[in-house]
Amino acid sequence: MSQFRALAGVLKGGRVGGRQWLRGCVGGGGGGGPTRRWVDPRRGCSSEVATVPSTVASSSSYVEEMYFAWLEDHKNVHESWDTFFRNIQASSPSGEAGERRPSALLQGRVLSHSPDMAQKVVEDHLAVHTLIRAYQIRGHHVAQLDPLGILEADLDSFVPSDLITTIDKLGFYGLDESDLDRTFQLPPTTFIGGGDTTLPLREIIRRLETSYCGHIGVEFMFINNVDQCQWIRQKIETPGIMQFTNAEKRTLLARLIRSTRFEDFLARKWSSEKRFGLEGCEVLIPALKTIIDKSSAAGIDSVIMGMPHRGRLNVLANVIRKDLDQIFCQFDSKLEAADEGSGDVKYHLGMHHERINRETDKNITLSLMANPSHLEAVDPVVQGKTKAEQFYRGDAQGKKVMSILMHGDAAFAGQGVVYETFHLSELPSYTTHGTIHVVVNNQIGFTTDPRVARSSPYPTDVARVVNAPIFHVNADDPEAVMYVCRVAAEWRTTFNKDVVIDLVSYRRFGHNEMDEPMFTQPLMYKQIRRQEHVLKKYSDKLIAEGVVTLQEFEEEVAKYDKICEEAYTSSKDEKILHIRDWLDSPWPDFFTEEGEPKSMSCVPTGLDEEVLHHIGQTASSVPLDDFKIHPGVSRILRGRAELVKNRQMDWALGEYMAFGSLLKEGIHVRLSGQDVERGTFSHRHHVLHDQEVDKRFCVPMNHLWDNQAPYTVCNSSLSEYGVLGFELGFAMASPNALILWEAQFGDFHNTAQCIIDQFISPGQAKWVRNNGIVLLLPHGMEGMGPEHSSARPERFLQMSKDDPDHFPEFSGDFEVQQLYDCNWIVVNCSTPANYCHVVRRQILLPFRKPLIIFTPKSLLRHPDARSSFDDLAKGTKFKRLIPDESPASQNPAQVKRVIFCTGKVYYELAKERKRQELEKDIAIIRLEQISPFPFDLVRAEAEKYASAELVWCQEEHKNMGYYDYVRPRFLTVVANKRPVWYVGRDPAAAPATGNKSTHLNELKRFMDTAFNLSAFQGASL
Repeated sequence: MSQFRALAGVLKGGRVGGRQWLRGCVGGGGGGGPTRRWVDPRRGCSSEVATVPSTVASSSSYVEEMYFAWLEDHKNVHESWDTFFRNIQASSPSGEAGERRPSALLQGRVLSHSPDMAQKVVEDHLAVHTLIRAYQIRGHHVAQLDPLGILEADLDSFVPSDLITTIDKLGFYGLDESDLDRTFQLPPTTFIGGGDTTLPLREIIRRLETSYCGHIGVEFMFINNVDQCQWIRQKIETPGIMQFTNAEKRTLLARLIRSTRFEDFLARKWSSEKRFGLEGCEVLIPALKTIIDKSSAAGIDSVIMGMPHRGRLNVLANVIRKDLDQIFCQFDSKLEAADEGSGDVKYHLGMHHERINRETDKNITLSLMANPSHLEAVDPVVQGKTKAEQFYRGDAQGKKVMSILMHGDAAFAGQGVVYETFHLSELPSYTTHGTIHVVVNNQIGFTTDPRVARSSPYPTDVARVVNAPIFHVNADDPEAVMYVCRVAAEWRTTFNKDVVIDLVSYRRFGHNEMDEPMFTQPLMYKQIRRQEHVLKKYSDKLIAEGVVTLQEFEEEVAKYDKICEEAYTSSKDEKILHIRDWLDSPWPDFFTEEGEPKSMSCVPTGLDEEVLHHIGQTASSVPLDDFKIHPGVSRILRGRAELVKNRQMDWALGEYMAFGSLLKEGIHVRLSGQDVERGTFSHRHHVLHDQEVDKRFCVPMNHLWDNQAPYTVCNSSLSEYGVLGFELGFAMASPNALILWEAQFGDFHNTAQCIIDQFISPGQAKWVRNNGIVLLLPHGMEGMGPEHSSARPERFLQMSKDDPDHFPEFSGDFEVQQLYDCNWIVVNCSTPANYCHVVRRQILLPFRKPLIIFTPKSLLRHPDARSSFDDLAKGTKFKRLIPDESPASQNPAQVKRVIFCTGKVYYELAKERKRQELEKDIAIIRLEQISPFPFDLVRAEAEKYASAELVWCQEEHKNMGYYDYVRPRFLTVVANKRPVWYVGRDPAAAPATGNKSTHLNELKRFMDTAFNLSAFQGASL
């Protein structure tokens, strides 16, 4: 009876006894099936809709009601009921229909035999409809997806009981073998009929198996959108839809030849080299080219791709079309590194290339992003770069720029950044309007069996969280793969949503070419050794079909082999490795043709007083009329106005000055992170929300100037790894933009450490990639416990590449030369003006370096942490070191101790010095730029106070913070001729104590040490 009670799934618009089936009230498309309800037409889809009782649905009176509704108007019932009642009339004996009323006919022929006749016919129709739905939902579980035929792609050999794999399973639906030749009405949620509305059950099952159980398995019924589900059904179920012309088949064969022979050539020439070849999934190359062709035809002219290392060289050669000699020369062990460094291994590098797409005769730009061995780390980076290109081109719907991400099966299932990236896919400030994901499914991860590598049936199940359709396809059926790629490209064009292609394949060799896979997968690799290559199988197929001749095939193979041999000969002329040839994000208008900065100087970062006042007034007002803001925000704005009136600024105003002035100069500013619109500490309020009108908000920063650049400020998802990667990718697109990511608390970058370690810190050394991303990391020991105190400055400083034992000597601008040589800049500003200066300097420099800023918490509102407009006046600039300005600085010969420090602790030291009345005896100097270390300025201060004790004071524990970084550099500055003492907290395992009393006692202890002139207890550096 369950099939009978599923009636709502096949009825639409049927009116019975004053009640009506309303299709709009039926949930569509989802795996759980439609909601089955009776609806009062006067109430529509209201909360008073009642579920259909099974007793009503199964009673003969119900059938009679349906029949009377049909007599009134055949359109009152679903087509299946219409067919049923017509068949009843047609099957009556001659003359009977004329002798008896239709209602009497029904009573005599149907109701008198109920349930033996009417109920059986109805149930059989509903059973067939349920059967069709079962194949749509679960047909992929029995699809022939594994080219090896030894594993189940879904890790389960169980066949769902509702799929008709054997005749005896007909009984599940109350059917038997005698029903196979009966004709049944098809529901409107299937396209298997083609132009027919009825089919014999035998043919229905055959067509369902052809559509859903062949070399393509589709997961889509979980999508909660009826139109999208119907679109996919039409692409999968329509008989004969997967057709290719002979020309298309020849193109596919030629691409498969290139893919296969490229790997064969590398294997012959460099048999002992790691290259992470594509053997076993050679179909990836024609698959990508099909996606690009189809997308190009739809208007896409820029494709940004990311992938792991398996198959990267093949993709570079045959998709991006990098010169083969440039690839082959990378295998020369005698190749010398160019000036810019040794770069990365060849299977990590990227490429940017603009060429003609021969299938569409349109220009297309292809970028393959460089990626380390952290396989999925590149995912959000690709998305960020794609978003940036769309933004700068005004491509609001992703009709010109798109992304393709390639994955390995084990990494796709196992690495959390995949999930984080998917969850950015439809967020307004992060969407790229649909990404095509291609999974190279080796059915193995390194040496790990998939049955112990994931808990989900498929490696692609993570995509279900965003309702992305998933196409599983047997990679040894090239035509099935090409068809799926076409459909995926059309899906992205039509719906601007993510889609996944799962290429179920195998890995012919081990993890790399030197690895022995038989140690751990003996049965799999015995089968692989017997496995016929896909090129051989497909070429034999086309030759048998008469599409190509054997001679034509062999000529095509010989043609590509000759290309490879000529490139190999040419590659021997290369003597120097130029990583710039592999650059994935070139900035041709920013650098010279040789890739050098166009100058080596930085203009002052100060501003006109008029500009400061204008920005300040906008920052302290609401640009829109009749806009109701929160009283607390009103107080903040009034406070800002008062500061502007007094020519002063706090931290929030200093940031406003930096961003606003850059917007005036045409620099796009983008700030993203968790709660950045308001600010974690409720100090920023760059987005004002109307308190009475939902979704009405105002961004004053976008109302500064008539022709200003846009300001983007966006709260992110609760992700660090994915979002920081996204912003890094965004910053790659253009040097003329300020891209900032702010952590909610500084230590939250812990979960984004992979992006910092693999991309930001070494990016230029590995990939000659300049990047100006800014990290804002709130930092400070304020008794908030170990989780919200330290931004871990020691990690950033440890990865800074300046030499601690060498005092740098530069001609020209020492500051700019030092910045040019570093891998990133680390600062801890103590004044709003200096914060403004360093942010502006980030853009005014003639090159780009990542900037790490340890931002304050309590200093955001500290009364002493203020700056005058004079500190931002025309001609001023960032102060790498702020010297002492107390009375001690007027008489340096009398100073007994000089305390060097950085950040918030300065204000605590200054307060304690004043309390103890030591302002003539002790000087306090602030290092604002910690890395690269300001050797020149520190030396000048040390020489100024030649007879004073030198102390380094920090609030962090001794084994953390800046101590290990500054220690050897101070010794270099004083040439080991003067002792430098340490003052601060003792070593500890946690960044801070969770006890407020302990925190204060620690602070008092090291303050007493810092100012104890008679009995100094510090430890020597």
